[in-house]
Amino acid sequence: MKVPVLDLKAEYAALRDEILPALDRVCQNSSFVLGPEVEAFEREFADFCGTKHCVALATGTAALHLGLLALGVQADHEVITSPNTFLATAEAITYCGAVPVFVDIDPATANLDPKLIERAITPRTRAILPVHLYGRPADMDPIREIAQRHNLRILEDAAQAHGARYRGRRVGGLGHAAAFSFYPTKNLGAYGEGGALTTDDDQIARFARAARSHGQTARYEHEFVGYNYRMDGFQGAVLRVKLRHLYKWTARRQEIAREYRRQLAGLRIEIPEDDPRDECVYHQFVIYATNRNAVISQLTAREIETVVHYPRPVHLQPAYSSLGLPPGTFPRSERACERVLSLPVHPGLTGDQIAYVASSVREAVGAK
Repeated sequence: MKVPVLDLKAEYAALRDEILPALDRVCQNSSFVLGPEVEAFEREFADFCGTKHCVALATGTAALHLGLLALGVQADHEVITSPNTFLATAEAITYCGAVPVFVDIDPATANLDPKLIERAITPRTRAILPVHLYGRPADMDPIREIAQRHNLRILEDAAQAHGARYRGRRVGGLGHAAAFSFYPTKNLGAYGEGGALTTDDDQIARFARAARSHGQTARYEHEFVGYNYRMDGFQGAVLRVKLRHLYKWTARRQEIAREYRRQLAGLRIEIPEDDPRDECVYHQFVIYATNRNAVISQLTAREIETVVHYPRPVHLQPAYSSLGLPPGTFPRSERACERVLSLPVHPGLTGDQIAYVASSVREAVGAK
């Protein structure tokens, strides 16, 4: 039985009759950059997140970059974040001329451990950048308390967490601003690159709207040097269609995760914990296995696709070797990266496929 980690072709086949008229509207209007479809998506996604503003952007990395700039991050500032993330989280800090300061994770959730944050704060610290990894909300209440005590700003990295809830509130409105990615593999994915910044702050939204279009506040009126970070009209049209399906897709991911937890119970693996007060949207369903390579080989032989998110923490990437952080600096993140494995969790999985994956994992790792 073949079990893909993602099936975008099947997703498109189900949506084709909705997608094609949406794309045709963009062509009929010739609104290929920004335009009415993007504006409508901005309103709809802001409503979905429960925020006042959504600024559609070219990529999730652009959203992180503009979010940090909007919060006042400048050269020689420091921004606290997790080393257990995709490189873009740290890259956006570097784009600002600032320095990423890593704090280790809570091994139970794989998210930033709030108990370790204050010891990393210095006079140069400007912001905290928590990552809602795998669609599981970071523990935001203590992070917000720390930020308030030290007069720091918060940018959520919500690239993997569309629709996740923390204490009943959707991510995207838990800090001063939040960055989303709509890369095609995301729970809400475009048909190309895409991103957005959400916020309740009028000034942040105003800055981001100008900055995404060369610093323009009116046509050919450039208030400052900005960027070309605009969203394509096609992506706005696609995302409007897919947003209408996100509720049922999320419910299915959560159902699959519950079934995995049930069928994988008692095995020689670990699974990140969910706080019952929160709602994880399972961009990834990960397990931690000491014999990961052997598990991958056995699942591959059974035509079950898996992915490692992520094989190396950011502080051990060659791109950040200049920080001088050797192995052992963040042992929890390093241990997670050595053992983590993402199983298929897309909404198109059948019950038989879930059972097949679970039984294959059981044979590969054995019982405790």
